[in-house]
Amino acid sequence: MSLNDKVREKLRNYLGITEPNGLSINIEQLLDFEAETFKNKLWMRGEGNELEEFYSSVDALRADKHFWGAKPSNGAKLRKIHTGLPSLIVEKLTDVCTDDLLGIKLSEMQDKWDSIAKENKFTELIGEAVSFTLSLGDGAFKFSYDATVSKLPIIEFFPADRVDFEYNRGRLQAVIFKTEKLLGKKKYILKEHYTKKCITYTLEDADGKEVDMTAFDELAGLQPIENKAEFLPAVPVMFRKSSKYKGRGKSVFSGKYDDFDSFDEVVSQLMLAVRKGQMRTYVPEAFIDKDPDTGIIYNFNDFDTDFIALEQDVSEGAQNKISTTQGEIQHEALIAAYCTTLDLCLQGIISPATLGIDVKKLDNAEAQREKEKTTLYTRNKIINILQEVIKEVVITALKFNANLEGKKLEKEVDVTVSFGGYANPSFEAQVETVGKAVNHSIMSTETAVDELYGNDKDEDWKKDEVRRIKSEKGIIEMSEPAVNNDNPSFLGDNE
Repeated sequence: MSLNDKVREKLRNYLGITEPNGLSINIEQLLDFEAETFKNKLWMRGEGNELEEFYSSVDALRADKHFWGAKPSNGAKLRKIHTGLPSLIVEKLTDVCTDDLLGIKLSEMQDKWDSIAKENKFTELIGEAVSFTLSLGDGAFKFSYDATVSKLPIIEFFPADRVDFEYNRGRLQAVIFKTEKLLGKKKYILKEHYTKKCITYTLEDADGKEVDMTAFDELAGLQPIENKAEFLPAVPVMFRKSSKYKGRGKSVFSGKYDDFDSFDEVVSQLMLAVRKGQMRTYVPEAFIDKDPDTGIIYNFNDFDTDFIALEQDVSEGAQNKISTTQGEIQHEALIAAYCTTLDLCLQGIISPATLGIDVKKLDNAEAQREKEKTTLYTRNKIINILQEVIKEVVITALKFNANLEGKKLEKEVDVTVSFGGYANPSFEAQVETVGKAVNHSIMSTETAVDELYGNDKDEDWKKDEVRRIKSEKGIIEMSEPAVNNDNPSFLGDNE
């Protein structure tokens, strides 16, 4: 031990300093990936009774309680309203991402892909894939062949609750597709293992134990298939990676569950305050219709009762008269709570204007685009990933089809996926911006025409427009003089 170490140790002993002990914290995770996916499914379905049943079970294991898991006190009434906001977010994001799919162009085999896309209704399939991936976290396209259904490859999308992934050192090795089967009045899970070398099948019972497939005649046709082309006949899809479940995707609902729960609570309170703040009329019993047989006042419910019965006042000088009162509604406080919780639900995902919320009619185009920025950021991220996914799906479909025909896809096919713009500037704003650039000589006529009309006009029309504009400006295009090889004197021959 060196002199410095001895001095340091003596000084530590003198001051009474002790080394800190490591802190061990154990946190129990409430839900696994399958349960988390089931919860996302319930929010996407938007059925209030299903949410109430789920959170009533979950809250029994939690210290804090959710609005959807709350139970009314003895004799009290508690009306819970689900706004459907999570489902609306996913549907609108799906629309703004997939409705602008302009086309898929291939350098080779365009007709073959068009036939496959038409057979599988590919545009609708893409919309379904985006919707499920946003809500559940991930999924995968599955390629299969069934001569009784189609002579072309069959493309299906399996959402997160019906697919598993296997990785090796961070590389995808296999995709497992799960399908529920009813065999002999019992439910089983058929698992199809897709790898680059083969496709195999296994069958599991409700307890997850593997059973013998040969015991069921319905599954006799499912035999292992060798993949000689050695490509993975499946394409996974995920827009964000989960930090909670390794190798799986992250739902757009992740981190927003408490916000959605609070938003439903605020809306329920708002409607309750409106109902309780209605005008009330107090009517003496003598003025109210009664059952002629029993003499009892007819029963009314909370929604159609517009009066409250009063016992008849028999005191001296009393007058039985009808009186009316109006409850006070804390409108500003309730609306403030509504706006706050709504902002928390949409924060970082989608702009309120995209959902048609709080969009003023007097806003100009620039103000409207400012309100759409969050949607644009989310849309760009989704489309960037979606373009690569579609390219991979197209290439895989062509490889799968070539494999069915006993061939091999030898040429490399270039795939171009085109999407339109969203919340683009108005034509007037574009003319003003492009016109300034042309006047300052920082943009050519060809670029200006292409920027203004884009894909709305074909290339021949844009070329004619460029010639017309240049002609009106007095710009004449002349061909460059060519060297006349047939004229010796021009080449300086003195003969």
